[in-house]
Amino acid sequence: MRRAKLKILELDPWLEPHAKALNLRLQEYRARRENLVGEGGDLASFANGYLYYGFSRTKDGWIYREWAPGADELCLIGDFNNWDRWSHPLHQTEDGVWEIKLRGKNALKHGQKIKVQVGRRGRRFDRIPLYMNHVVQDVSTRSFVGQVWAPEKAFRWTDGSFRGKKIRAPLIYEAHVGMAQEKEGIGSYREFADKVLPRIVEDGYTAVQLMAIQEHPYYASFGYQVTNFFAASSWYGEPEDLKYLVNKAHRLGLAVFLDVVHSHAAANTAEGINMFDGTHTQFFHAGGRGNHPAWGTKLFDYGKHEVLHFLLSNLKYWMEEYHFDGFRFDGVTSMLYKHHGLGVAFASYEQYFDETVDTDALAYLQLANELIHEINPRAITIAEDMSGMPGMCLPIKDGGIGFDYRLAMGVPDYWVRTLKNERDENRNLHTMWHELTTRRAGEKNVGYAESHDQALVGDKTLIFRMADAEMYDGMDKIYHSPNIDRAIDLHKMMRLATLSLAGEAYLNFMGNEFGHPEWIDFPRQGNGWSFKYARRQWSLADNGFLKYQWLGDFDKAMLRLAKRFKLLEQPGARNVWLDNRAKILAFERGGLLFVFNFHATRSAKRFFLPTALTGAGKYRAIFSSDDAAFGGQDRIDKNYIYAAKNDKKRGQGFEIYLPCRTVAVFKKMRQ
Repeated sequence: MRRAKLKILELDPWLEPHAKALNLRLQEYRARRENLVGEGGDLASFANGYLYYGFSRTKDGWIYREWAPGADELCLIGDFNNWDRWSHPLHQTEDGVWEIKLRGKNALKHGQKIKVQVGRRGRRFDRIPLYMNHVVQDVSTRSFVGQVWAPEKAFRWTDGSFRGKKIRAPLIYEAHVGMAQEKEGIGSYREFADKVLPRIVEDGYTAVQLMAIQEHPYYASFGYQVTNFFAASSWYGEPEDLKYLVNKAHRLGLAVFLDVVHSHAAANTAEGINMFDGTHTQFFHAGGRGNHPAWGTKLFDYGKHEVLHFLLSNLKYWMEEYHFDGFRFDGVTSMLYKHHGLGVAFASYEQYFDETVDTDALAYLQLANELIHEINPRAITIAEDMSGMPGMCLPIKDGGIGFDYRLAMGVPDYWVRTLKNERDENRNLHTMWHELTTRRAGEKNVGYAESHDQALVGDKTLIFRMADAEMYDGMDKIYHSPNIDRAIDLHKMMRLATLSLAGEAYLNFMGNEFGHPEWIDFPRQGNGWSFKYARRQWSLADNGFLKYQWLGDFDKAMLRLAKRFKLLEQPGARNVWLDNRAKILAFERGGLLFVFNFHATRSAKRFFLPTALTGAGKYRAIFSSDDAAFGGQDRIDKNYIYAAKNDKKRGQGFEIYLPCRTVAVFKKMRQ
């Protein structure tokens, strides 16, 4: 019987030479899946490690289980036994599993500190249990320790009406809870829920993506050096506080995505999972392959059954325990290739199928996506991949990896490269069109002009690149200079160009919507452990005297436009005009005509806008970056009616006046 052709090959004929490799990947995935759950089994039932391992209540007490195949002995220690190192030994059952039963309902109490002493070959060391769901820093020793978390009253969820809601074409607000407050300090889950979530809703975003939620002892790591995968970070409060945040977000109509880090783990041993059982290879590859050469972190061995069980259980845990609606997977490129994408240009298709591809990691990502959508078919998964791996966002059965979206990582790189290397008069609109519209057939992108990456010390936000030091004294509404005016104009234009062209979803990092003036610099020795730059100054956009308000209002209006016309659910844009000399770009998407004039000084007095794609009839401008509300000069009349007619020389269309460094959007009126 002839095997059916994978859909990925129909979408991209250039993959035909790699048809055998693609079919082999699908076979490997199916074999791996059957090895884990058996024929006809389901991943959701398999991914229950957090219910079996760690601490569980029983009818007459507690049971604690741990997977530590390399250990010779384990003893539970903590407040409950006055840290007696020998009174509570675990016994080994099978396959490296250890357990101990504690009799009596009060054998462990909520809030007690706890660790496990592990012995191997005569050495003994303290570790935090692998499935610990709450980890705190001990005030006296400044070390991290597990904390029994079993409050008498379970958190009462009230988000039932939201759960199961499908967020189409999400407008994502990327946020860090700790630095979301204006005070010079660490914000809490509840402060974020009560103060920031309403802002996100008012701005028009439909999802919030939370960074740095999995426990990490080094605050300045931005949450990307995880030590305790099942613990919600105690930097911002207690587990119930995070549940309060998610619950409130749902009640406000926001989906909540977790920025999940399964690409690597912190090298810490005292706090993390590294060398938990005394060996280097419990979770990670042996030798050099187990260490990330650029990040100084440990790399998972995705070929091990127990590692897959741990990571898949982790995904289910965050969905079931905290009601997350999906995940942004960090470091997917690093996972997929043994070279981690370092110094690799990915210039040919062969690089997606050669010996450098980690097929174990690829299979894990397929399993992860299947599990997530099995638990919640409406969940959303996003891949942070800069390699352009084909099929990333196609169904597994079609030869894909199963993500819903990939981050359009080339777009912010393009904007940064343009601002750094090109004068405005030399900007190539052909290159812009290519960079913002090129993507793999059938796969969805999250478009974004900048994320947290561009806001960190060592880099600059887009507006900081344009305005530079003048941001500190040139943002008063009554002040004008060529430099600041250019920064304001282009900030608006770049965002609308990205939203309308670069994807089927959109992302913004908190504060960037109003042009937050400073980089992010977490407390560290080099800055005197200051929180001055690890916060968001919302008051800059709120006080009414500064131009940040104009940028914030533009962002709100831009999102309203996208939602009103379901812009990101529409097919990709179609070019109707590109004049590189005049710096004018016009295109159609969702029945709307977008016209950008990127020229620094030359306004188009009688630009003829073609309407061959939208038809003859009457048109009006429904949106303009030149509105006074956004810091413009109100030179585009929204009440004027334009009549699209046939011109013998120019075809069908109408003439408009389009000021320099302005974008306008036109819509055909109903007859």
